[in-house]
Amino acid sequence: MSGISGISGVSSAELLKQKGGVEGASGEGFAEHLKSALNEVNEFQEKGDKALGEMATGQVKDLHQAALAIGKAETSMKLMLEIRNKALSAYKELGRTQL
Repeated sequence: MSGISGISGVSSAELLKQKGGVEGASGEGFAEHLKSALNEVNEFQEKGDKALGEMATGQVKDLHQAALAIGKAETSMKLMLEIRNKALSAYKELGRTQL
């Protein structure tokens, strides 16, 4: 019980700040993470498109690697679309919130 009582006075927000998980109120950290994720999805899409083109022209060197690249591109796009849908849903919910 002594271990739990030692952290009871510290809020979770303070713990996150101590760990460096929360930036200032400007939201710059979130924007940077979002931009990084979008760039990563774009890279997967470009690699998938290149692999698909190589498969279509018969220039593919390793069919397994090409299939993996296409699968990664598809999965990353689906994940990004789900994140977008959740963000839009949260935004709409905030709009319906009465103050």
